[in-house]
Amino acid sequence: MPELPEVDALCQFLSEKASGSAIDRVEVVSFAVLKTFDPSPDALRGRVIAGVGRHGKFLDFSFAPEGVDGPLHLVLHLARGGWIRWNDALPPGRAKPSKGPLALRVRLNGGGGFDVTEMGTEKRLAAYIVRDPNEVEGIARLGPDPLDPSFDLAAFRTAMTGQPGNVKKVLTDQEVIAGVGNAYSDEALHVAKLSPFKPVSNLTGEEIERLYDAVVGVLSDAMKRSTGLPAKGLKAEKKEGLRVHGRTGQPCPVCGDTVREVSFATKSLQYCPTCQTGGKPLADRRLARLLK
Repeated sequence: MPELPEVDALCQFLSEKASGSAIDRVEVVSFAVLKTFDPSPDALRGRVIAGVGRHGKFLDFSFAPEGVDGPLHLVLHLARGGWIRWNDALPPGRAKPSKGPLALRVRLNGGGGFDVTEMGTEKRLAAYIVRDPNEVEGIARLGPDPLDPSFDLAAFRTAMTGQPGNVKKVLTDQEVIAGVGNAYSDEALHVAKLSPFKPVSNLTGEEIERLYDAVVGVLSDAMKRSTGLPAKGLKAEKKEGLRVHGRTGQPCPVCGDTVREVSFATKSLQYCPTCQTGGKPLADRRLARLLK
C-alpha cells in the first residue's frame, strides 16, 4: 500500500512528467473505480494539468480553470493494491475492460500518459472527478498531515487525546493523522519501542513524545529516500528501507530478536518482542480464532 512518502514522491514524479500537458482522453477501464458521474471524464478532455498535489494518501491532479465546468480535479486513492505506471508512449487505441489490473488510463496529447492499476482481489482503488477536492469525503475528513510544519508535539497530543482503541489502530486512522498506513505505523512503533496493542489512553507523556518523534522521523527518512525516484522504483525503495514491517522471521536490526507477526483477516503487522513487548510474543489473532 502506498503511504505518505510514496504518494508524495509520485506527486513529484508526475508533476515533472505531466504538468503543462493537455488531456487527450481519460479511459475508464473498470467502471467500479470511478466514484463520481458529474463532471464526466469527457470534461477533462483538452484540459491542461496545472499540477499534482497530495492530501494524505490521495493524489490530486488539478487542471487550469478553463471551460464551463470551471476548475476541475482528478483525485486518485490507490488504496491497498493500486499503483501508477507512466509510459512515454501508450499503446494506440482505447483500452478495453479485461481481467487484468488496468483500471484507468490517462492519455495525454503527444501519446504519453499513465495507467492506474490495481492488483489483488480487494478492489478499493477509487477515482473522483470533482470541482473541489473537499467534495471527496475521504479528503474532507482527513486529520492533520504529520509532515506539515505546524504539526508539532502539541498538535500530536491533541490528535491522540481521547482516541479509543490501541495505538496501532489510531495511528492508521486517517481522520486522526493523514498518510500513515500499515507499514510506517509498524516502523514508528518499533522505533518508539511501543506495543501495537497498547491502549492510547494508557500512553504516558514520555511515550507520546517518543511516538511523535518516531512518526515524524520514520516518515521524513522515507521521504528523503524516495525523493527523485521514478514511479517504478518506489515500491522497491519502500521495502528495502523497512526495519520490521514485512520482515517476519528475520532478526531485529536493533536487538537481534526474531521479528514476529500478528495476522488479521486481510493484513498483518510485524513487531519485535524484545524492543516492544517486554520479550512476550503477542497472540496471533487469526490463529487464535481458528483454534476455538
